[in-house]
Amino acid sequence: MASTHSGNAAAAESEGIVTTPDSNGKAVVAREAKPASTTGQVFTFFHLLFCSNPTWLDILLLIVGTLSAIAAGVPFPLVGVVLGDMLDHINDSTCATRDGRSAFAIEPLVNAAIVRLVIIAASQFVLIYIYAVCWRLQSERLTHRLRDAYFRSVLAREPAFFDNRSAGEVSSRLSADCTAVQAGTSEKLGTVIGQLSFFVTAFIISFIRLPVLAGIMTSVLPAFLIMSLLSGGYMTKFSGLVSDASAAAASIASEALNNISVVQAFGAGPRLEAKFAAYMASSRSAGIKKAIASSFQAGSIYFISYSANSLAYWQGSRMIASSASSGGGTSVGQVFTVVFLVVDACIILGSIAPMMPLFGDASSAYLRLRRDMEQPSSIDGTSNSGHKLHHDTPGAFELRGVSFSYPSRPGQLALKNVDLEFPAGKHTAIVGLSGSGKSTVAALIARLYDPLSGAVTLDGHDIRNLNVANLRSFISLVQQEAPLFDRSILENIALGLVNSPLPGHEKFKAILNGPALSQLVANGDKNVLGLARARDPTLAELVELAQSAAELADASAFIDRFDNGYSTQVGVGGKLVSGGQRQRIALARALIRDPRVLVLDEATAALDSASERRIQAAVDHVAAAGGRTVISIAHRLSTIRNADCIVVMRDGEIVERGSYVELLAAGGAFAAMVNLQGVSSTRNSTMSRASTCANEAEVTGTDGKAAGPAISVDEEKQTETSAQDEKADERMDVDVVTPPSAVGKSVGWLIRPNLGWLVLGAICAAVVGCAFSASGILVGNTLALLSPCASTPGGVFQAGRLFGGLLFMMAWVELAANVGSWSSFGVLSENILYKTRVLALRALMGQTVEWHQSEGRNPATLLSIITNDGAALQGFSGSIVGTVLSIVVSFLFAIILSHILAWKIALVCLAAVPILLGAGVMQFHAIARFDEKHEKAFARAIGITVEAVNSMKTVASLSLEQELISNYRRTLKAPRRDILVTSMYTNIWLSVAQSTGFFVNGLVYWWGSQLIMRGEYSQSQFFTVNIALLVSASLWGQTFALAPEIARAKASASRILGTIELNPDRELPPPSNAQGPSHAGEKQKQTDVEAVGDSSISPSSPLLLSYGESRGVSIAFRDVCFAYPTRQHVPILNETNFNISPGQFVGLVGPSGAGKSTILALIQRLYAPTSGTIFIDGVDISSPGGAGAFRDDVAVVPQDNALFDGTVR
Repeated sequence: MASTHSGNAAAAESEGIVTTPDSNGKAVVAREAKPASTTGQVFTFFHLLFCSNPTWLDILLLIVGTLSAIAAGVPFPLVGVVLGDMLDHINDSTCATRDGRSAFAIEPLVNAAIVRLVIIAASQFVLIYIYAVCWRLQSERLTHRLRDAYFRSVLAREPAFFDNRSAGEVSSRLSADCTAVQAGTSEKLGTVIGQLSFFVTAFIISFIRLPVLAGIMTSVLPAFLIMSLLSGGYMTKFSGLVSDASAAAASIASEALNNISVVQAFGAGPRLEAKFAAYMASSRSAGIKKAIASSFQAGSIYFISYSANSLAYWQGSRMIASSASSGGGTSVGQVFTVVFLVVDACIILGSIAPMMPLFGDASSAYLRLRRDMEQPSSIDGTSNSGHKLHHDTPGAFELRGVSFSYPSRPGQLALKNVDLEFPAGKHTAIVGLSGSGKSTVAALIARLYDPLSGAVTLDGHDIRNLNVANLRSFISLVQQEAPLFDRSILENIALGLVNSPLPGHEKFKAILNGPALSQLVANGDKNVLGLARARDPTLAELVELAQSAAELADASAFIDRFDNGYSTQVGVGGKLVSGGQRQRIALARALIRDPRVLVLDEATAALDSASERRIQAAVDHVAAAGGRTVISIAHRLSTIRNADCIVVMRDGEIVERGSYVELLAAGGAFAAMVNLQGVSSTRNSTMSRASTCANEAEVTGTDGKAAGPAISVDEEKQTETSAQDEKADERMDVDVVTPPSAVGKSVGWLIRPNLGWLVLGAICAAVVGCAFSASGILVGNTLALLSPCASTPGGVFQAGRLFGGLLFMMAWVELAANVGSWSSFGVLSENILYKTRVLALRALMGQTVEWHQSEGRNPATLLSIITNDGAALQGFSGSIVGTVLSIVVSFLFAIILSHILAWKIALVCLAAVPILLGAGVMQFHAIARFDEKHEKAFARAIGITVEAVNSMKTVASLSLEQELISNYRRTLKAPRRDILVTSMYTNIWLSVAQSTGFFVNGLVYWWGSQLIMRGEYSQSQFFTVNIALLVSASLWGQTFALAPEIARAKASASRILGTIELNPDRELPPPSNAQGPSHAGEKQKQTDVEAVGDSSISPSSPLLLSYGESRGVSIAFRDVCFAYPTRQHVPILNETNFNISPGQFVGLVGPSGAGKSTILALIQRLYAPTSGTIFIDGVDISSPGGAGAFRDDVAVVPQDNALFDGTVR
C-alpha cells in the first residue's frame, strides 16, 4: 500500500533544525530555512496587498480604505482633549463647591464639550464604515485574485511538478492559505491602521499639550519595537510548520477519499488514519509552539502598556505637585489628556495582539503561495512562446537518440538512446513487457516531459522549439486510465475540441469556454440535440460532432440507453460509469477533434472483445481515411495485426521492428510474445467469431432470468441531473451538519479530556478581563486624588506614587495572565483541532461506498470538511478565544462595578448594552448567511482544482488550462457578486459596535457632570465607572472585527461535528502511538510492523495458510437483486443465483456493463444487495455488519486500481 509518513515535526529553534517524516515513515532531520525577519515580513505583507495584478478599483479601495482608517484614528485622541477639558471643568466644580461657589457655573462649558463628543462620534461612525467596507472588499478581491493566480500557475506547470505534489496539498493551499490571506487583509487591517493612527495622533497631541511628560512616555516605543522583532520570526516559523504539515495531511485525506473503494477493500483505513494523524500531530506540535509565542507577545504588549501607565501617573503626579507648589500652569486636565492618550494608545496597541497572528499567518501563507507561483515551468502549456505549425502539417514524429528518466527516479533510465520514427499517415504499434518504456514514448511525443538527451521532432522541428499548445493540438492521446471530468458525457466529449487546430472548429471556442454546454445539460434532458437546435445552430453543430465521435468510439449505444443520454453525469474521474464505458468516452473525446496524430496507450484494455474489435476497426478506418498518424501501445497483440510497423521494446531499448508477419517469421521476441498470449491466426479467428457472439445483449444468470439490460456496471451510480445535484447537496448538508443550537452540547466530549486547560485558560482570561475594570478603579482614584483641591502637593505626589506602583503590579499580573490564557486556550484549540480532523477522516472513511457515491457527495466536497472547515477552526485560535472571553468578563465586571459604585450612572451606561449586543448578533448572522449561501460554490471550486491536479496529464494533453480557469471563475462568480452587498451590510453593525461607546461616553459625561454638580457622586466614583465602561465598550466594539472568524468557525464546527457523529468510535491512540511505525526501531527491519499491527486476523485463522495449502471458500448468491442507490428503478442484478465451490477458478465474462464488477463489489460487501442473500462459507455477509473482518481475508485487484503516495512496500 502506501508508505507511512509519521513522526512529529519538531523544531530546534536555536539551530533551525526540523524533524519530519520521510517517504519511508522514518524521521529525518532537515535544516529549516531561517524565518523571515520582522522587516522582511512587513515588506512581504505590503507585497501581498499589491500582488496578482490589481486593477484600478483595487488600488482605489486600498487608498480610500487606508486614508479613512488613518482618519478614523484621529477622533479618539480628540476625545482625550475634550475629556481633559471636561476634567478641568469638573475639578473646578468640585473646588467651587468646597469654596462655597455655585457648581453649575461650568454647565455651559460641559454642554459644549458634550456636543463636540457627539460630533466626533458621528464622524467616527462614518469613517469606520468606509474603511471597513473598503478593506473587506479589497481582501475578498485580493483572495480571489490570489486563488486565480495560484490555480493558473498550477495549470501552467509541467506534469513532473506533480510527481512530488498531490491534489490535497494544492487544495490546502487554495483553502487554508487563501483563507489565512483573507483573514489577515480584511477590515481587521483597517482597524489596526486606525489604531496606529490613534497612537501617532495621541503622541502628537501629547507633545502639544505637555511635551515633557510626552517625551518621557516615548520610552515605551523601543520596548514595543524589540518585542515585535523577537516575536515576529518565531510566529512565521511556526506558521510555516503548521501549514506544511496540514497540507501533507490533506494530501493523505484526498488520496483516501478519492479511492474509498480501494481503502475499504483492503481495510486500509487505520493505516491511512495513522499517517494522517502523524502529520496532524506535527501540525499540533507546531501550533502549540506558535500559541506559546503568541502568548508571550500578547503578555509583553500588555506589560509594556501597563508599565507605561505606571510611569505616566508617577511622573504626572510629580508635575502636578510641582505646579501646585510653584503656582505653575500644569492642570489635572492636561496631565489627564496626556496620560489618557498615551495610556490608551498603549492599551489600543495591546488590543492589536489578537490580530498580529492573523497578519503573520497571512504573510507566511503568501510566501508559500508565491514560492509555488514563482517556480519556473520548463513546459508551459499556457505560454504563447514558440513556433506554431500550420494546421495541415503532415504529422511525422521522430525520436533521435532519446534517453529519459523520470524526475522521481533520476537514476533509472526509462529510455536508453532510442531512435524511432513514426511516419506520417502510417499506423505504428509499440509492444513490450510492462516497464519497457512504451508509455514513456507517448508522454514524450505529447511533450509531457522533455528528454534528458536527444530530441523529439515533429515534421523536422524539435518540439522543444514549438509552442506547447500548438504541438498538442495535433495530438489526441488516449491513456490506459483515461480520467473523465465531473461533468456530463456531452461536456467530456466536447473537451476534445478545446485546442483543435482546425479552422472549422474555431467557432466552438466561445461555447467551450463558457457556460452554454453546462446549461444545455442542466435539466438532464435526453434530447440535447433538439434543445441545442432550438438555442443556437453552432451549439447544435457541436452536439452533432460529439454524437458522431461517440458513434465512432462505439459509445453511442450505451449512452442512448442512459435515462439522461448525453446529459448523464459521469462523476469525479468518471467513476460513475464502468471502465470500458469510460475508455470509450475518452476515445470519443480524442476523435472529435479529427487529429493529425492519434496516440492510443492501451486505449481498449478495459473493453470486451466485441467492443475492442469494433473500435479497432474504427481506428483502422480513421488511419486509412484521413492519412493520419496512428501510434498504438498495446499488450493485446491481436489489436495491432494491421499496423504498418510494430516496434518491440525491452528495458527502454528497441529490440525488434517490422510488420506483424515479418516479426512472426523472424521468430524473435515478438513471436515469443505472440506464442505466450496464444494468439495465432486460426485461434484468433475462432476467438473473434466467439467475441462477435458476445454482443450487447442481456446477461443471463444461472436461474435463467435476465440480469437486466446491458447497461453500465456503474451507470446507475450517476446523479440524474445538475439540478438534482443541487438538491442532493442540500440533503448531504443535512446529513453531516450538527444544528447550531447543539454545537455547544456536542463539543463537550471534545473539551472533557482537556478540561484542565480550559479551566486554567478561563481563570487567566477572567483575570485579564477583571484587570481592565480594575485599571478603571486605580485610574479613577488617581485622577480624584491628583486634584489640588482634594489634597496637598505632597498628597498628590504620594497618590501618584502609590497608584503608579499598583499599576506596575498589574503589569506583571497582565503578563502572567495573558501568557496563561493564550497558552492554555492554544493547547486546548490545537488538541481539539487534531482530534476533530482525525475523527472526521475516520468517520468519512468508515462510511460505505454506497454512502460516498450517493447523490451530492464527492471526494472534493468531503475533503473540504477537513481542509476548509479545519482551516476555519484553526483561524478561530486559542488567542481569539482567550481575548473574547476576557472582553466578555471585562464587560460584565464593569457593569457590576458600576452598579456598586454609582448605579445612577450605570443605568445610563446600560443603554448601550442592547445596541452593542444587537450589532454583534446582526453582524454574525449576516456573515453566517453569506458563508452558508456560498459554501457549496467554494467546495466546488476546490473540487475543480483537485480534479485538475489528479488528471494533470489529461489536462495538459488536451490543453484544458484556460477552460478550467474559466470554469473555476464561473463557479466563484456568485460569491464575488454578493460580496459588495454583504460587506456594506455587515460593516454597518461593525461601525455601530465601535462607535457606540463614544455616543454613550458623551451621554455619561453629561449625566455624570450633572450628578457631580448636585453633589450626589464624587469625582473618583465618576471616573472609575466611566473609565471602566469606556475601556470595556471600546474593546467590545473591536471584538466584532473578529466576527468573520467566529462566524465561520461556528459553521465549520457544525459540519465537522456532524461528520464525526457518523462514527461512534471516538477513541484516539496516544500521540506516541499515532505516529505509526517510525518509532518501531529495529523491529521494523525484521517485520512489517504496520501490517501486523493493523491486521485483525487471528494467527490461528484457517485463511492464514500458504497459497498452495489454501482451499479457498464457498460463495453462494441466493435470489440476489441489486440496484444502485441513486437509481433504484434500474435493476442491475435480478434474482441472480450461482454457487462457487472452494478451490474453483471462476471467470466472470460479458460485455461492458453486464454486471461483472457489481458482483465483485457485492462479494467484497462494498454494497448490500437490495434483496436476497450472499453467503461466504455459509456466513451471510449481506446483513448489516456482515462484512466484519471478512475483508481482511479478501485480496482484490480492481479494474480502477490505485496506489498511494509512498514506496512500493
